Amino acid sequence: MALELKVEGIDAGYGAVRALHGISLSIREKETVALLGTNGNGKSTLMKCVMGMVRPTQGSLVLKMDGETHDLTRLSTEEIVNLGVAMVPEGRRLFAKLSVEENLLLGAFRPLARHAIQKNLAFSYEIFPVLAERRRQLAGSMSGGQQQMLAIARALMSAPKLLLVDEPSVGLAPILVSHTITKIKELKERYGLTVLMAEQNFHQAIRIADRGYIIVHGEIVFAGDVAALEQNELVKSYYLGT
Repeated sequence: MALELKVEGIDAGYGAVRALHGISLSIREKETVALLGTNGNGKSTLMKCVMGMVRPTQGSLVLKMDGETHDLTRLSTEEIVNLGVAMVPEGRRLFAKLSVEENLLLGAFRPLARHAIQKNLAFSYEIFPVLAERRRQLAGSMSGGQQQMLAIARALMSAPKLLLVDEPSVGLAPILVSHTITKIKELKERYGLTVLMAEQNFHQAIRIADRGYIIVHGEIVFAGDVAALEQNELVKSYYLGT
């Protein structure tokens, strides 16, 4: 059955501070959709809303999957993960004093993924061979690029159908950013994933995106395919320097 996430009219924030104002977007099965914007414009807040970590004060978040419709605003984060939604958080958020393999195994707690732990572990090591080489190494002692690989692989251990990736380029050298984005594309194609990626690196994001949204001050100001994004005046001003 087709997968679709529809976000409509979402307002959300932290206490008296509103971070999102009437956000609406959608993502369909096997698409890669980029949520573009500079720091502090609400990208991470929207990701957290989808994951049930921040509760919207208005609007709807509906996930259609396997012939069923789920209201994500009424589900806990654990229940959302159990549906097959996983997030690679900004800053990676690894368990620094645990090994690479221990971090990966912690990503496999979803009931439907537990029976396939060894299969998913082998897949993670195939996609990211450096993790296999360093499986006994403490996560906190790895380089930034290696930690980002581990964070992505940890999310894959839950056997997700919808993968949210929040700012994969943060803190990485340009060559590692390119490598990470390429890996996300490879995973989408090989694993049949649907991907929502929040990113401020426009040039890298559009390499793999089918469509994109631009968010400014908590509002969607433009939506379109990659060709339309490249011609947008906001993109030219903020990202292309023209």
